[in-house]
Amino acid sequence: AMMEESKLTRFQRRYLMDCVERGGTLPLQCHRTSSKEPAPAAPAFSLAVCQLSRLSARPHLRPANVCQAGDAYTREKFKPRATRDLEKEKQRLQNILATGKDEVEHKAKQTLVQMKEEEIPEPDRFEELVNEVQERTEFLAEMEALGQGKKYQRIILTEISQKLRDMEIIDKKRSEQMRQIMTKDCPGGN
Repeated sequence: AMMEESKLTRFQRRYLMDCVERGGTLPLQCHRTSSKEPAPAAPAFSLAVCQLSRLSARPHLRPANVCQAGDAYTREKFKPRATRDLEKEKQRLQNILATGKDEVEHKAKQTLVQMKEEEIPEPDRFEELVNEVQERTEFLAEMEALGQGKKYQRIILTEISQKLRDMEIIDKKRSEQMRQIMTKDCPGGN
């Protein structure tokens, strides 16, 4: 059916059927009228380019001269780069040999630990609970907008009520602490 659609001549059909029966590959070009292949035209390309175009039809290994003609065998030149500060390494080695300890490392570790401790304030649990309640109310609003509000409403409202209870407990503790502080500062007053 494909041969009929492509409007091949009888010679071309016969030639293709012979190729199929022999089990060989189909030709890239089928010549129109004669069984002779036309004489090759004047070479417009170099020999290597013609070989590559022939090789692309069937998977074969490339010849060595084609591989060597490319950039496959050229190596990049080594360019050394300084990966560490040699002066600091010298000072560190001198400290180790003089005192037996690596003082620079300890100072660097101590400063890093101090900076980390200063940067990270202790999180306020009350504020965390407020943020969690807000996230849950926003989630519930989104689900209601999508038509899934009934599915999540009980779960979310239960979680919100638990968070509110935790906030009340924290609030009572804080107010008790404030009362104690106030009674210490003002022993005679209410």
